[in-house]
Amino acid sequence: MDKKRKFKAARDLCGLTQDGLAKAVGVSRQTIVTIEKGGGNPSLDLCKRICKTLNKTLNDLFEEE
Repeated sequence: MDKKRKFKAARDLCGLTQDGLAKAVGVSRQTIVTIEKGGGNPSLDLCKRICKTLNKTLNDLFEEE
């Protein structure tokens, strides 16, 4: 599974919308959309907050396979 699908699948498993995840980690929905599409360059701090919210590791969500 590619990074984009892993990110969305993890979010879906937690029952979060893009807006819900954005609010949980303190960013805009557009930031989550960009990350989920594989774009942008999120900070390590933001990546950690996303991982904590989704109960995943950095490798689970952000490492290329």
